[in-house]
Amino acid sequence: MVPVISFSADCPSRSGLTPYFIRTAWNDSSQAEAIASLVQKYNWREVVPVYEDDDDTNIKFIPDLVDALKQVDTRVSYRCKIHPSATEDDMKTAISNLKQNWTSVFVVRMSHALAQKFFQLAKDEGMMTQGFVWITAYGLTDIFDVVGSPALDVMQGVLGVKPHVQDTVELQNFRQRWRKKYRLQNPGTSLSGPTVSGLYAYDTIWALALAAEKAGFVNSDFRPSLTKNGSTDFDRIGTSKAAEKLRGALLKVLFFGISGKFHIQDMQLVSSNYTIINVVGQERREVGFWTPGSGISGSPKMKSDLNTIVWPGYNETAPTAPRGWLFPTNKNLTIGMPVKPGFEEFVGFDNGTATGFCVDVFEAVVNDLPYHVPRHYREFGDGKGSSNGTYDELVYEVYLKVL
Repeated sequence: MVPVISFSADCPSRSGLTPYFIRTAWNDSSQAEAIASLVQKYNWREVVPVYEDDDDTNIKFIPDLVDALKQVDTRVSYRCKIHPSATEDDMKTAISNLKQNWTSVFVVRMSHALAQKFFQLAKDEGMMTQGFVWITAYGLTDIFDVVGSPALDVMQGVLGVKPHVQDTVELQNFRQRWRKKYRLQNPGTSLSGPTVSGLYAYDTIWALALAAEKAGFVNSDFRPSLTKNGSTDFDRIGTSKAAEKLRGALLKVLFFGISGKFHIQDMQLVSSNYTIINVVGQERREVGFWTPGSGISGSPKMKSDLNTIVWPGYNETAPTAPRGWLFPTNKNLTIGMPVKPGFEEFVGFDNGTATGFCVDVFEAVVNDLPYHVPRHYREFGDGKGSSNGTYDELVYEVYLKVL
């Protein structure tokens, strides 16, 4: 058996396949805490995950996200799954279902091609406007590097979470060399630079070279496996002495690469800080960071407020964060009006119009809210000037969602 080293397998559950499987990518689930901290900062009480139904990485990430949100008292009452072969009509139906919910905060995780179609349709349906919040998990956040302007155009105001990579002189030089070589080999490419996964790949090769140098040469003969009835193919493969030595050396490698500190722990690269970006025009602005110790901050080194975020539908002079919920476009509040003969000065109906002191007070309060509340009044009466039941029965109509 030889070490299997992956810089793209981001699901921690895969590390348990064999003790020779090593992941040199950050723990994909660690960003769930970063997203939950961002949600907590703005007191959003409900979030809807929108994700690709056939993506194996979501099998672990979505439950971790739900658990992280529970820790900050945020509910996930609905999950929107998009199949990778979904047609435009399928996605329109999914988006329509999202609009019928009160929640306006969405965490999106899907492939680049599917996401670009989804956000274009969401924009066409008026869901990239004021009041909505879109957060992209890492993986999708790379879409801005890979696709460029087409993605930026339909994702204005979107927030994204990605592993933090310090912008060092070495990284700047590497990016320059990378662009020069890649664009020479791929003329007309829209890829603006290496993704974080690409940086992991580069550092992984360096780590492997360092480990091989440290391990030196040993006899590579395989020893037969001691496992007779293994449940997986891995259990029935023999073990190489060279592989054991290389694996041990790789697990001890520690250096600072272009992606940051390279250190393997529990068979995976140790996760650290995350950067929060905001799409504004043709820019991806860094508006904050998340660290395990300090949570959300405007700086990776000290506690400070986030930089100005431009939300969907707003401009830089109106940075107020959305409430996290909206009245569904096809729903109104139906307000039950008790019929009480002799008390028309307080509550009454005059030719189908609600009247009275209580109605005036209620209208004054609602009209003073910073948002519109679509509403209509319904008389809770028998049509002959008397009530249609007791107050308890009126309240029960609210429980039944009739009122």
